[in-house]
Amino acid sequence: MAVNRNFRTCPSTGLVYHEPAEKLIRWNAVAGVVSLLVGGVLALLVTLTRWPAVKLLPPDWFYLALTAHGLDMLVFWIIFFEIAVLYFAASTLLKCRLATPKVAWAAFWLMIVGAVMNNIAVFKGDSSVMFTSYVPMGAHPLFYLGLILFAVGALVAVFVFFGTLVIGKAEKTYNGSIPLVTFGAVTAAIIATFTIAAGAIILIPTFLWSVGLVSHIDSLMYRTVWWGFGHSSQQINVAAHVSVWYAIAAIVFGAKPMSEKVSRTAFVLYILFLQLASAHHLLADPGLTSNWKIFNTSYAMYLAVLASMVHGLTVPGAIEVAQREKGFNKGFFEWLRKAPWGNPCFSGMFISLLGFGFLGGISGVMMGTEQLNLIIHNTIYVPGHFHATVVVGTTLAFMALTYFLIPTLFRRELMFPGMAKWQPYVYGIGMSAFSLFMMGAGTLGVPRRHWDMAFSGAILPHEFPGTAYLMMGLTAVSGIAAVIGGGMYLAITVGSVFFGKKIQTPGFEHVPVKKGMAPAPAPVAVAPAGHGSIGLGGFVAPGTFVLAMVFLTSFVLYYFVNWKYLSTVWPLK
Repeated sequence: MAVNRNFRTCPSTGLVYHEPAEKLIRWNAVAGVVSLLVGGVLALLVTLTRWPAVKLLPPDWFYLALTAHGLDMLVFWIIFFEIAVLYFAASTLLKCRLATPKVAWAAFWLMIVGAVMNNIAVFKGDSSVMFTSYVPMGAHPLFYLGLILFAVGALVAVFVFFGTLVIGKAEKTYNGSIPLVTFGAVTAAIIATFTIAAGAIILIPTFLWSVGLVSHIDSLMYRTVWWGFGHSSQQINVAAHVSVWYAIAAIVFGAKPMSEKVSRTAFVLYILFLQLASAHHLLADPGLTSNWKIFNTSYAMYLAVLASMVHGLTVPGAIEVAQREKGFNKGFFEWLRKAPWGNPCFSGMFISLLGFGFLGGISGVMMGTEQLNLIIHNTIYVPGHFHATVVVGTTLAFMALTYFLIPTLFRRELMFPGMAKWQPYVYGIGMSAFSLFMMGAGTLGVPRRHWDMAFSGAILPHEFPGTAYLMMGLTAVSGIAAVIGGGMYLAITVGSVFFGKKIQTPGFEHVPVKKGMAPAPAPVAVAPAGHGSIGLGGFVAPGTFVLAMVFLTSFVLYYFVNWKYLSTVWPLK
């Protein structure tokens, strides 16, 4: 039985947007971009303060800015955009009506109220407890209440996503299994459910503590449970941005996964093991046994690392196969040289993939080793690592997807197309250098949270080597470049959405959702046809294999170099 609903078909891609879902995707994306703007301004202030030659802000303002920056970037920007991705993956990719739009709007406004409430608490000046908000440091009750309301809204939005999948299955809007991109979104949603539950378990009693209804919060218990929320929220990001990689590979190249079963299995490994990485924040904590630490951060977490390596192989591998089938079959890397590097959708995705793997992935495995963690724990190496994962990996992937959504979702022509071509390079390379120099400074011992690495005026000052000051200066310069790249993205996005030329498309029509309706593939530009078999030396994706070997060599060398660094502290025992 056909059901009439308001749907719109994008003439250039064949994607079908359900009107309520389309509006919610837009508003969640816009809310995320606003959070990115606030967090970006604060990022510049924090960067200029950590630069030893500048030290822009006094200590109280620095910790205020650092708190707001962490929350606006790591929580509000990313989760708002992820909710937009979930609705897109469920409703648009499955040609399915969105479940309970009114509930979805209630979730959105709950998230808005929570985000605003949390920011107000921070900017009032009495909640500078930073992203981790460790007790016994206390924040204003609105700080915790805002996070709780935001988390509840996000959880409701996740349930709307699951409900949409049920509707798609019941109304048979797709054939067989859900698409891989939607499967990745399911992975993100499952991890989000666990993550938000962990947040509720610890933030609700902490809120009650802040208003005097609970007398004591054990600090070790808080840290252990909180990181089930704090770090696992970044695992939502990993599943989401990997899904975006697959989506962009299909959008730009018409690429199909080298093996859908393998890719789906890798997503399942994320569900089972990725959250265990939360333990790497607790490796220097007393009260937790070495057996627990080693199991969580070594044996079990390696299966999550395997999953990321699978995605890191299959995404560029799928692109290489698609390129070689179109005739770019010479040598190891013609497929990569002839890729559309002027298309910000592709360049942003590929820089995201490289930065996440080489910088975020390798450093994350090193940090997850109990012995090696000792040499970088609570140094500025740690934010260097998560800027490589969350910013170069997730944020840049979301930026790349935006360049596809502006003409198809917002129906606006892209403003400043010349700037858009360069934006992923300015932001991606700037942020990669920012992460790399921070990790270098952290290896030399520069602290993570102290506003002044020189400890000016301290009774017992500590003098870092001159290289550490150089690294921090280079970190600041790279950070400014990344902020400029972020500003370029905001100018392009805001300008296009509000002032870009309207793309004239047919209005919403009452289109029946028929049984067996499958999403139409996006059209792909035709390249010169290839001849004969593709690949080289028996490999269908030899270039990707070479890149994988470069990655493996880099990982092995860096891993053992850090063991050498560790040996230098042994005489101190």
